[in-house]
Amino acid sequence: MTEMSPVSHLIPADAAELPVSSVGYTVPNMECRLLDPTTGDDIDVPAEGTSAPGHLLCRGPNVMLGYLNRAEETADTLDADGFLRTGDIATVSADGVVTIVDRLKELIKYKGYQIAPAELEALLLTHPGIADAAVIGTSDADGQEVPMAFVVRQPGDDGERLDEAAVMDFVAAKVAPFKKIRRVEFIDAVPKSASGKILRRKLKTAEAPAG
Repeated sequence: MTEMSPVSHLIPADAAELPVSSVGYTVPNMECRLLDPTTGDDIDVPAEGTSAPGHLLCRGPNVMLGYLNRAEETADTLDADGFLRTGDIATVSADGVVTIVDRLKELIKYKGYQIAPAELEALLLTHPGIADAAVIGTSDADGQEVPMAFVVRQPGDDGERLDEAAVMDFVAAKVAPFKKIRRVEFIDAVPKSASGKILRRKLKTAEAPAG
């Protein structure tokens, strides 16, 4: 991040066993916090395993002092203690390895629960009939935000084996009830940027009205 000048975490060159999906360890002189996206409470580093996902905040000598002549935006980005709100949702393992799992603004809020689209996307990609997938929040008939999946079938799939019900059943069998996919749309390709980031705004623009 530009506001971080520019690094908060790294994977040491000799750390061969760290998962490639992680961002590694917090750099020296940097402090990090994970906050529950719903309550704002701190999420502690677990004694074993991996923590619950939380909003990643960072403080250190490399963090900016603020935006020049933009006091309101500075207050939105830095808290009163000087921690930078990264906007990333992350987890931390017992040995300090941090993994970015989603963006705060992309979380789906369903009946008080927070659902990370990236978690559902990773699960969908384990299905042998799915070549690619993206998940966004969409409104159901009651105006409640629910997870919707855009799915690209594997080449050669004629659509008879993989339909909307099959996708929803696959996810429902592997997640908590509040994380279930509620709508599915099959598409030819997931829109992505040159760096491979899913362009969710295009999916939100293209989604059909809920019925």
